[in-house]
Amino acid sequence: MIRVQKVRLYPNQTMKKVLDDLCDYRRYCWNKGLALWNDMYDSYLVLNDEKLKPTMNKVRNEMTVDKEDWQYLLSSRCLYQAIEDLGKAWDNFFNKSMKDWGKPKFKSKKDARQGFKTDRAKIVDGKLRLDKPYGTKDWYDIKFKGAKSLDGELKVISIYCENGKYWASLPFEVEIDKKDKTGKKTAVDVNVGHFDYTDGQINTLPNHLNKLYERINFYQRQLARKRIVNGKNATKSNNYVKTRAKLQRDYRKVANIQYDIVHKFTTKLVNDYDKIVIEDLDVKKMQMTHVASKGLQRSLFGLFRKVLTYKVNWYGKELIIADRYYPSTQRCSNCGNVKTGEDKVGLYGNQKHKTKHNEYICYECGFEVDRDKNAVKNLLDLIC
Repeated sequence: MIRVQKVRLYPNQTMKKVLDDLCDYRRYCWNKGLALWNDMYDSYLVLNDEKLKPTMNKVRNEMTVDKEDWQYLLSSRCLYQAIEDLGKAWDNFFNKSMKDWGKPKFKSKKDARQGFKTDRAKIVDGKLRLDKPYGTKDWYDIKFKGAKSLDGELKVISIYCENGKYWASLPFEVEIDKKDKTGKKTAVDVNVGHFDYTDGQINTLPNHLNKLYERINFYQRQLARKRIVNGKNATKSNNYVKTRAKLQRDYRKVANIQYDIVHKFTTKLVNDYDKIVIEDLDVKKMQMTHVASKGLQRSLFGLFRKVLTYKVNWYGKELIIADRYYPSTQRCSNCGNVKTGEDKVGLYGNQKHKTKHNEYICYECGFEVDRDKNAVKNLLDLIC
């Protein structure tokens, strides 16, 4: 299995310059490769000649032949990895079932995050060593902090800069022991702000996040006001850069808190249960309703499913995905009656019967229960 560890890098001034140059070089290779790929693809469509159809090797070979002198001072692996990722992006373009399907786009130097990839990095004496270009004299290993264990074979690493800080994702190929069987099963009903399962509820939007979100809103208003007053020159001012750094810092704090909640909860699930049922939600379509789009975005539905899926595969447990149209909310877990029409339970309860959001009342058998507990019981019935 591949396990990834995110670490904070502490490069000296020389290596900071190297990392910044490699980030710029990655963006240059991507944009030039994409422009070349677009030209080849247009020629292929116009002339209908299979020989003109662009491939990763064609684009990479042409870019390698046309290298400028300054490119030899930078790692060639950065170019190869950029074109390899571009090839994968083009393959995804022809698969409409992919998430965020679309044609590859050009990278901007204004993006908050800039990064690159390399498959020649090593960990030597507890430090990260990048591949040294031929003829370079000043080269140093990079200190890092945040890794718990560094066992296994190191794969292609990603290094990126955000808000003046440098980070690295270190993927290791490791052997993982399967968890012991417990004979227990559970279901998880995901909601805005909390996850419900058979043993209780997990709050994904704890109260101490409110202060951070208030600060985020404040900094966003400040940046918007500066852009209105100063126009395009706003981003060049020192105050704008400082405010944006504070905004990114608070966003990172929020992400770290919520990621910690999701990882602890998913680890608890795979430790305690053998079979887990979750819903197949169309989160993207739900966010387009604008009713609770911000809450849906902050509740990390997609991250929860992604993390739970790979942990289940790691530890030999079973994940059952309920059908997208399974009426877990509308079905009565006592008698099996499914609400339809005006009896349906909506985001704000039921207007006809004046019920609240968290109430479920079956008008066939008179069964009353919390709405989320009812959904968990219905999902649990899918386990044979």
